[in-house]
Amino acid sequence: MKRSSSVIRRVILAAAAVALAAGCTPDAVGTGTGTAPAPTSAAPSAAPTTDDKPPSPSASATSPSATPSTGKPTSKPLMDDGDENEQVRELQARLRQLDFFDRAPTGFYGTMTAASVRKLQARRGLPETGTVDATTWQQLLSVTRKPTADELKPSTTNKLDTPDPRCMTGRVLCISKESRTLAWMIDGKVVSSMDVRFGSENTPTREGLFKVEWKAKDWTSTIYHTPMPYAMFFSRGQAVHYSADFAARGYAGASHGCVNVRDRVKLSALFDQVKVGDKVVVHW
Repeated sequence: MKRSSSVIRRVILAAAAVALAAGCTPDAVGTGTGTAPAPTSAAPSAAPTTDDKPPSPSASATSPSATPSTGKPTSKPLMDDGDENEQVRELQARLRQLDFFDRAPTGFYGTMTAASVRKLQARRGLPETGTVDATTWQQLLSVTRKPTADELKPSTTNKLDTPDPRCMTGRVLCISKESRTLAWMIDGKVVSSMDVRFGSENTPTREGLFKVEWKAKDWTSTIYHTPMPYAMFFSRGQAVHYSADFAARGYAGASHGCVNVRDRVKLSALFDQVKVGDKVVVHW
């Protein structure tokens, strides 16, 4: 019996070795019911679907569904809000030729430029987007001319008014209350120009034809005790002169009747050119 038991034991151990080689678990060996473990991964399919992985970049670029349909062109406008460059400056100069833009070109595309573009688009029957696309730009080019250097970077913020007929001959300080500008003219041609402001309702600047009576590079008002650099007097104490207040506050203030200039450098150059006896015309 011992011999039989020993034989049986060897048979069982041999069977266990065969089972382990076949991939059965140890528990399966003890119970005799073990099975081979399931494969850890399935065999790849012949053609994975798009749900199996994201589309490749090339597929995304060419797929019709990759670009959402918004009904609007996806190309960037030529010029839009926030742009700042020389093309915007040209845009503003051309719009100014059509009286759609009422100040000196800055080169910055802001709300005022957008409003001016809408005026152009409305006039030309284009969608009023306020941005400049190729069609809007071509329409503007067709009805304007190439801006001059002075139109692109004018000497005044305000647009010069049509000169009074009295300004068309001789040497004249031609001063417009309408455009708030001073144009230094010789024989009907503008040599230089600058922004000016005038007296208040209580102390108005006189209008008419005058002449430069006398000049003073450094002068202080004997009535108001305020500095009046580069003063050129033309009518009983009223003068063209530089105003630091005008330079600081702009049109928020007014003079006591004088013609204030805010660009000291320009006025300094003009002061050297103007002679006593030159004409002064103050007009609307």
